[in-house]
Amino acid sequence: MSESEKKEINLAAGVVSFFTLLSRILGLVRDMVIASMFGSGMLTDAFFVAFRIPNLLRRLFAEGSLTISFIPVFTDYLYTKSKKDAFELARVILTVLSVILILVTLLGILLSPWIVRIQAFGFGGSGAKYDLTVLLTRITFPYIFFIGLVAFFMGVLNSLRHFAAPAAAPIFLNVSIIGAAYLISPQLKEPVVGLAIGVLIGGLFQLLLQIPWVIKEGFILLPSWNLNHPALKQIGRLMLPAVFGSAVYQINQFIGTLLASFLAEGSISWLYYADRLVQFPLGVFALSVSTAVLPSLSKEAAQNRLAEFGDTVIHSLQLIFFITLPAMAGLIVLGKPVIQILFQHGVFDSYDSVMTYKALLFYAVGLWAFAGIRVTVAGFYALKDTKTPVKIAIVAMIANLIFALCLMGKMRHAGLAFALSLASGIQLLLLLIFLNRKVNMGSIKPVIISVLKASLSALIMGITIYYLHLKWLTTGPGINIWVSVLDLSGLIVSGIMIYFITARLLNCPEIKAILSMLHLA
Repeated sequence: MSESEKKEINLAAGVVSFFTLLSRILGLVRDMVIASMFGSGMLTDAFFVAFRIPNLLRRLFAEGSLTISFIPVFTDYLYTKSKKDAFELARVILTVLSVILILVTLLGILLSPWIVRIQAFGFGGSGAKYDLTVLLTRITFPYIFFIGLVAFFMGVLNSLRHFAAPAAAPIFLNVSIIGAAYLISPQLKEPVVGLAIGVLIGGLFQLLLQIPWVIKEGFILLPSWNLNHPALKQIGRLMLPAVFGSAVYQINQFIGTLLASFLAEGSISWLYYADRLVQFPLGVFALSVSTAVLPSLSKEAAQNRLAEFGDTVIHSLQLIFFITLPAMAGLIVLGKPVIQILFQHGVFDSYDSVMTYKALLFYAVGLWAFAGIRVTVAGFYALKDTKTPVKIAIVAMIANLIFALCLMGKMRHAGLAFALSLASGIQLLLLLIFLNRKVNMGSIKPVIISVLKASLSALIMGITIYYLHLKWLTTGPGINIWVSVLDLSGLIVSGIMIYFITARLLNCPEIKAILSMLHLA
């Protein structure tokens, strides 16, 4: 793998990280608003279940399987044929995808009562909570149409090495939900419905953001109904198993939600808020690296540069682990005060904070696995291998279900979070073993050394921050929120400095890649 290719990946990851960071910050603000206005009871349980259903479909069929099956084939056309041929392929996919998304949306609206019964079986088949969830599901379901098209345009733009517009799209979703909570919800008889309307508005704005960029690249937004196009069948063959293999994390979350519906009221919301905090570093860094690396891996696979392909995977994993290990330590040490500062307002009380932290603690221990899976799965799909991840996903799903059933009795909702972390660890290890068999990535010694150095740096940082937070940070009733925010920010900055100083003393090469992401090297 050339230095220029590494720099290109690092720069792309930096662009995606920047916009994802803005989106995640707004996502936390969004969740703070929801927690403050609606708490963690029946209303939020209903909304989160309703929103999770189209979100699951988005990750399974849109951003998941569509993106990772479309980009390798589209990239292959770009580098082995021509841009004109690649765009003709894209128009065919856009036409077929639009029809499919319309049908899925209509079916989703009609079948919402049965979908809710499956997703949240513990809600029962009648009653106020069930009826509200069905209503919210019907309102939010058209979101899958908008976000499906957004995912398609994301694939086109990322293949052409344009990452800003797709990465910025989620910002509009968060702004729309926040705006709806303040402007629409107060006007409605059932205020939580305003959040569902905000989801729809956000989906529309996300789609509108992509269109000027693809037009600028020369893409013509005209339908092309050619079901005999050879690449259509190729993408279809890749996409079918990819639906399962690319989003096992989301499917396991689905299982967790189903099981949590049998636990105490609020369990779904506690898991949701904890997951949102874990998704912050996961989205900002892991998703950014995997998004940036897929076009490069697809290009190397198309040109049969398998040695460089292996180097790219190794480089990406080292970068991922270097970032996520300190994030994991930070969430474990500072998770509780973070939850108190962000969410413990209004009807979200101290008990909710304690319950949310229990879930966060056991989600956090699996952060390294959640992140590594994204990069490793991208490697399989760049090679147009969708069968192996499916087989491994089945093993991971079974493991998650077994762990969840064994742990939820004593650990309650925290057991569901721990089960997901354990299953994800198994999944990542299996993915690495089979990817190495498929493409000899060479010695894994650099990755092991990198992980050991990063772990030691994260451990030193975590211990230091733990004692500093006991001395400096105070949260709770009677404490000025902005004082707590400043204290927490100071601890986070101190932790980052301690980690990078320690990593520098240990001569970690990933520091150069981080500086490159920040356009400082």
